[in-house]
Amino acid sequence: SRAVSAVVTLLGVMVIVFVLVRVVPGDPIAMMIAPGASDADFAALRAHYGLDLPIWQQFGVWFGQVLQGNFGTSISLKQNVLTIILERLPATLELAVFALVLAVVWGTFIALVSTAWRGTALERIIDNFNGVMLAVPDFIWGLTFVLVLGVLLPVLPISGRSDPTIDAGLSTQFYVLEGLLRGHVVFVWDVLRHMIMPALTMSFPLAAVIGRVLKNAMMDVMVQDYIRLARIKGLSSLRILLQEALRNAAVPALALTGVQFTFL
Repeated sequence: SRAVSAVVTLLGVMVIVFVLVRVVPGDPIAMMIAPGASDADFAALRAHYGLDLPIWQQFGVWFGQVLQGNFGTSISLKQNVLTIILERLPATLELAVFALVLAVVWGTFIALVSTAWRGTALERIIDNFNGVMLAVPDFIWGLTFVLVLGVLLPVLPISGRSDPTIDAGLSTQFYVLEGLLRGHVVFVWDVLRHMIMPALTMSFPLAAVIGRVLKNAMMDVMVQDYIRLARIKGLSSLRILLQEALRNAAVPALALTGVQFTFL
């Protein structure tokens, strides 16, 4: 039933997006055709791409081509859309995974510190900073990192995936994965340096959400009877926090992380 529901949902999203793209102002033919083209040229090109058909027929033609693996040709790049997606997918996946790791590490850290120093000024400071991370848009963080880390303190590169002077001889676009498998430590470190700023930009809002959810869950766990029993047994505060509280409070944070990863 979940599979059927997922298919129906995906189909509904496809219909909505297709209709929205077609009804918004703008003419894709005007972007493709040469300046000074006649009305006859416009009509011919529109008929060639099926844009003179009713919108439901346009969707049927497009959906049929998608089922055959034909996603069309990019207007700006003049290349097959599926080829472009496959070329850029490895970089997207590596960046998303790196951002997820940073978000989980940072979110877990602020949750642990807030829980350990609950009721103190440090907790309020962390909560306020957590709110700032969540409230500030991603592009503001990105511009800030570029300005500070790329311009004022030029410690990180601001463009590209790697230093073009480093030839690792890779055969795929999975730079980090293949670089690790081949043992190119210097190249992998250079790729990670190029990924730090965009990964931080993407991770901050997610880290704030993870930190808030995990902290609330840990606060609930810390008042449970088995935590009191652990204290009576003489377990240290750090061991109780990591071994008992974090382990039992991690489930909602893990579920949230899995859902939020799709947005990266």
